[in-house]
Amino acid sequence: MLRTRCIVLLAITPLGIVTAQDTTRSTHADTLRGSNGPGRAWWDVAFYDLHVRVEPRDSSIVGWNGIVYRVLRPARELQVDLQVPLEVDSVVQRGAHLASRRDGNAFFVTLRRPPRVHALDTLTVYYHGKPRVARRPPWDGGFIWAQDSLGHAWVATANEGLGASVWWPNKDYLADEPDSQRIAITVPDSLVDVSNGRLRGATHHPDGTTTYEWFVADPINNYDVAVDAARFAHFGDVYDGEWGALTLDFWPLAYHADTARVQFQQARSMLKCFESWFGPYPWYQDGYKLVESPHLGMEHQSAVAYGNHYQNGYRGRDLSGTGTGLTWDFIIVHESAHEWWGNSITMQDQADMWIHEGFANYAENLYVECLGGKAAGARYVIGTRRGIRNDRPIIARYGVNAQGSGDMYPKSGNMLHTIRQLVADDAKWRGVLRGLSRSFWHRTVTSQEIEDYLIRETGLDLAAVFRQYLTTTQIPVLEYRLAGDTLGFHWTNVVPGFAMPVRVTVADSSFALLHPTEAWQTTVVQLSRPEAFHVDENFYVETKAIAPAPSPTRTPAP
Repeated sequence: MLRTRCIVLLAITPLGIVTAQDTTRSTHADTLRGSNGPGRAWWDVAFYDLHVRVEPRDSSIVGWNGIVYRVLRPARELQVDLQVPLEVDSVVQRGAHLASRRDGNAFFVTLRRPPRVHALDTLTVYYHGKPRVARRPPWDGGFIWAQDSLGHAWVATANEGLGASVWWPNKDYLADEPDSQRIAITVPDSLVDVSNGRLRGATHHPDGTTTYEWFVADPINNYDVAVDAARFAHFGDVYDGEWGALTLDFWPLAYHADTARVQFQQARSMLKCFESWFGPYPWYQDGYKLVESPHLGMEHQSAVAYGNHYQNGYRGRDLSGTGTGLTWDFIIVHESAHEWWGNSITMQDQADMWIHEGFANYAENLYVECLGGKAAGARYVIGTRRGIRNDRPIIARYGVNAQGSGDMYPKSGNMLHTIRQLVADDAKWRGVLRGLSRSFWHRTVTSQEIEDYLIRETGLDLAAVFRQYLTTTQIPVLEYRLAGDTLGFHWTNVVPGFAMPVRVTVADSSFALLHPTEAWQTTVVQLSRPEAFHVDENFYVETKAIAPAPSPTRTPAP
């Protein structure tokens, strides 16, 4: 296990997105969190039975989680994760208290006897404490203890980066999701808790609290499990989707109900667009919810957190600089896109987060296309390039819970837009995206699996394209030189073997597809002036003009 020093910095991207700066060094704790170690590999989560009492008065929680697991092979020590400063009170199995040892944010439970392979068993962890407070939610995870504008308590969780173990004990490993989950949250009677899935019941207690029991019928990635407690209003609707009636539930703060009825109508056009491009909404059993939150927003499965203050754009700004981004609500669209990309199809390792954020960014472009046509969608995604820094690779180091560059949003989106140009068949491209959703439905995946699928289904050799855009900070440069009607061209600033076709002007008013490699090639063009040459901006590449080699000077014969 790695025991080197880790320095983590927070940086704000040009898009206003906070990202963790991975220094490529990792601690022992990072390895425990990010790898499928010996305390994890032998068991598979089947069900979580989570019960938590939330106390806004002193920012504390107390509860227990029943972990139902399936034994894959014999072992005696089981790793469960719970981040400091929370404390484990006891671990119980079949009525007996088990011994455990703590190792930072993980603790290891010793079973009394070796488990039987393929058997199901349950381990119940009781715990309490004051969970970490999220300072910059949702990126800096933890609990949010807030108040609404009337001074009433407003409590939420958001923990994408730090993970679910920041507030409840679980196997905090992305590659292992429960098949289903109960979420029972107890809050003061003045509040309503909205969590994932469907509400099974609300039980009032003599001590002035109420327990809201929610049930998720589908697999769920653990960082999506949410507490959202406030003085909510509720209204509902039904969307006639690809798989029939999909329930829509909206939970704004009570005094925002009228405003929400207008703004949240965008959920219908979003669902229509994304079902068209990606296939059926993944959670018909659990429904679709938008829940107002005291932070900007997050993709909590079947209970999308919304905090964009009922305005279009991203906090009222257009991330593309085109004006198009101010015609729709960024948080409704982007966070809901994660229902397909992130929630249904989930990365197995934090290093592959581009699968979540790149496809969600690309979904914004497709939504613009649904609203205003293909040209408008292209302008939007091209406009988001202004937020790309090329500071670090998109794919980070595996096995240590590391994140890559914030470029995973616009750069990955533009990579996908570029691949669409290579496919050059919109019906086929739509089929590829829908096929991705169908093939990896409710699954955890690796980047390699997604890449292999795209290569196979498009019929294109994209391996070097993925290496270029995902594992380096280099943007391909098409170097070219014009000498009369002869165009010389080749790729530079690329990974070995990069031979991506690119569309360029070969006449004043027409494009053609070139097939550059790293070696110089030539072709004949018909351009009235050198300035007429350019690369189709739908390809995320750069160009560099090289002056033609001077003609050799002839010395007159004596």
